[in-house]
Formats: sequence, C-alpha cells, structure tokens
Amino acid sequence: MAAPRYKKLVDALASEIRTGRLAPGTRLPTHRALAAREGIALVTATRVYAELEAVGLVSREQGRGTFVRDIAVPAGHGIDQQAVGADAVDLSFNYPSLPGQTDLLRQALREVATSGDLDSLLRYQPHRGRPQDRASIARHLGCRGITADADRILIANGAQHGLAITVMAMLSAGNVVAVDALTYPGFKVLAHAFQLDLEPIPIATDGPDLDALERLCATRPVRAIYTMPTLHNPLGWVMPAADRTRLIRIARQYGPLVIEDASYAYLVENPPPPLVATAPDITVYVSGLSKSIATGLRVGFVLAPPPAVPSLERAIRATTWNTPALTTAIACRWLDDGTVRHLEAQKRDDATTRQALARQELAGLRLIGHPSSYFTWLSLPEEARADRLTATLARRRISVSTAEPFTTSTHTPQAIRLALGSTDLDSLRSTLRTVRQVAVEDAYA
Repeated sequence: MAAPRYKKLVDALASEIRTGRLAPGTRLPTHRALAAREGIALVTATRVYAELEAVGLVSREQGRGTFVRDIAVPAGHGIDQQAVGADAVDLSFNYPSLPGQTDLLRQALREVATSGDLDSLLRYQPHRGRPQDRASIARHLGCRGITADADRILIANGAQHGLAITVMAMLSAGNVVAVDALTYPGFKVLAHAFQLDLEPIPIATDGPDLDALERLCATRPVRAIYTMPTLHNPLGWVMPAADRTRLIRIARQYGPLVIEDASYAYLVENPPPPLVATAPDITVYVSGLSKSIATGLRVGFVLAPPPAVPSLERAIRATTWNTPALTTAIACRWLDDGTVRHLEAQKRDDATTRQALARQELAGLRLIGHPSSYFTWLSLPEEARADRLTATLARRRISVSTAEPFTTSTHTPQAIRLALGSTDLDSLRSTLRTVRQVAVEDAYA
C-alpha cells in the first residue's frame, strides 16, 4: 500500500534536514503556509511538523515558529549523561571534587575495616536504613534548621532515588503535579516514566509565580507541588521567606503534597527555613550527599510525614531492598565527625570562586545564577539558536546543555546551562572565553 501523502512530505523534509539542505536554525514555513504550498489541509500540515518534532528534527517555539534543530546535538542532551571525550571539557554535568577527598576516603575505609561492626555491613540492612544511621542524618538536618525524628527518615540510594520512591509511593499515573516552567531534568524523567501530568508554573523573579500556582490549584486537582526553594536548578534562585509561607498556605488550602528538593541547598548560607520546617505534615523533603560530598557516594535521604513512611519503605524494598551498607556507614561517620560540614563549607567557597569567574569572563552577557552556585544560566538573544551554539561548542570539544531538558512548558527559551564544577579553574577560564566568543558570533550568524 502506498504511504499517505503527508508521510512522503515528512520523509522529504527529514531528508533535507539530515543532508544539510535545510540548515540548522532555519525557520520553516508556518503551518498555514506549508498547507497552502503543498495543497494539504491545515491539520495535516500540523501533523507533518509534529512527526518531525517527535524524531528530534525540528523544534516549535511559541510565538516564533518551527525551526530546524541541529541534529549534532542529541535531543536528550542534559537529561541523558553523554560520553565526553578525555580531551573535552564537560560543562553539562557537575561533579566537583576537592583536594584531599581521596585521602579522606582512604582513611574512612581503614576506620570501617577496623570497626567492631564490620560483619554487619555484609548483611541485609533494614529497608529504610539502620536506626543509628538515620539518627546521624537527623542530627545533620538539625544543623539545617529541621527538627527531624529519625523514625521519619528513610535512607535512599542518592537523591534521585529519593525522588523516585516518593513518586512511586505518593503519586499515581495521571496525577497532576505543579512544577516550575524550568525544572530539574531528573524529575521530568520520573514524570515520564510514571505518566504524571506536569503543569508548568511561570517563573517570577525569585521563584514560581504563586498567583499562577494558586489559579492552577483552584482549577485542577493538583496532587503535588515539586519545588526547589533553596538554590533552584537551573536558575539558582532562593525563594524568599514570604513566598515560602504563601506556597505552604496554598498547599494547605487546596491539598497537594509538597515535594521539596534540597539537593543544592548546602551551597546557600543562612537561607530562609526549609518548607519542611514549617509544614512537616504535608512536605516530603529529599536531599543527599552526592552533590555536597562526591557524586560516587550515592547516599540520599527522605524526610516524610509519619503516615507516608510505610509506603516509602515499600518503594525502597521494591527498587533496591536497601541502600549499600558500606557507603552509608562511611557517609554517616563523616556526618558525625564534622567532615561533611567541612567539605560543604569548602565547596561553597569553591562555587563562589567559580561563579565570580564566570561573571568576569562572560561579562555583558545575560547570566542568571546564585553567587555560590555551581551552575549559571546563559540567556541568548532572540536571534540566536541554542542548539546551533551547543553543536558549535561540541566541535570545539566543549559540552553544555540547552534549555530543552529543563523545560516543562511549550516554550523552550534560547539559553544554555553552564555547569562550572567539573574542571580546574585555569581550564574553566579558557573554556568560558571560548563560550563567550562562540555565543557572540552565533548571535550574529
């Protein structure tokens, strides 16, 4: 049977894009213009572009039109961790390391090896962690202004696993979840896997537009609000105390669960109280030590209202049975002896240095970021194309993320996120100079 005519048009446009006859960044005809040119119905033209978008060849931008993507950049770049060559600089993911961390690990392994409970680390652990380990995390949270009973804490295999068990235990397919219009890509992955209905909330100066959030809660059955009030990823905001109070009031009025992601909160000195400190009965607080200590130390934790603990424990049992006892033992030793507080302070200083360097080398460009954050958001001029810029940088052996993985709305801004923590300072300086040069050139390409 012959293929429908619109399929032939899809194939023809796809061929032109893949062979380069339609260059990256080319604005395609409007749906109406394409329909008139090809003699097809408007709904068919819309279907053509939808299929091209589904395979990653074009992107649609609200109010601007449909553009040819640069297919040198994978569509999932920034969600899926791409392999970066040994000669390339990775500004797409953060894995900051401090001098001396290897020696700390070596010493910790010696201490664990000579401890009296070594044999217990070879056995299955309680699903939500040993009581003494949960008590260590409770004391750690106390330093962040959170009064936490160890019975409300569950140890997870990193903060991402903490978010996953929260979704598994507390949400169901089709549930409406309010999220920022730009949000953490890892939560988007979970939403797709568990078939959640993400509703984007527009962005205000220092957090989500709470008027829009309240309108959403009043008109749709919002089951949860996913938020990063202290050091938002990717924009770096710290939500003011008054806005936190209002967000909690909205949640109490309309009933959604609050999921507070505090993975980067350690980088902010003296932030307003966490949401969980104000509303522990409706908030699930998720954090971990991968960002603050080392990415290979997959120890996360969830602080939940007591009624939610059994469901979260079942989700741990279903996914990992229990977290690795050895890494948890090392992490809790470091929590108790002050090593974690020391490393977090060092990383705050390191991130502040790198952020200042970025603002120096990218002066004059539109940067958004917190002064002690390990990432910065570079907004591009309207005429620039983020995927084209990303592909050009990739050819220069520099890996960055576009806004696409962070976007939950229909509008994807022309911007890139620069992770600043994965290379030495000299290399970072020279790399940022290249980013600036390419960004300026791209704006006038």
